[in-house]
Amino acid sequence: QVQLVESGGGSVQAGGSLRLSCTTTSGYTWSNYCMSWFRQAPGKEREQVATMARDGTTTYADSTKGRFTISRDNAKKSLYLQMNSLKPEDTAMYYCAATFSSSASWCNLSSRAVSYWGQGTQVTVSS
Repeated sequence: QVQLVESGGGSVQAGGSLRLSCTTTSGYTWSNYCMSWFRQAPGKEREQVATMARDGTTTYADSTKGRFTISRDNAKKSLYLQMNSLKPEDTAMYYCAATFSSSASWCNLSSRAVSYWGQGTQVTVSS
């Protein structure tokens, strides 16, 4: 059974930083998947935040470019999101996601393409 488990969420003031982590169990071939962070605020659709392809290519949402950094440790099958200069509009539930991809450098960024989801970790940024 595949499990993605997020940690590192919490409450922080605007301008602060948080680092999210996602650990995965065995049950799927980690190296065949793009790994992403999505987020969903109340009343809004789930949106892609950052994605790393199998070859390390990264894609960020415009709203997070320059502030967030995604990384993955293939040996540990872990995914990370360093979030700096946080804003109140970053407040949301953050989800780790794995999307199968036959391409080493391209990822489908749609939430509908995700193969596996974590349970989410809450990030709250106060002004």
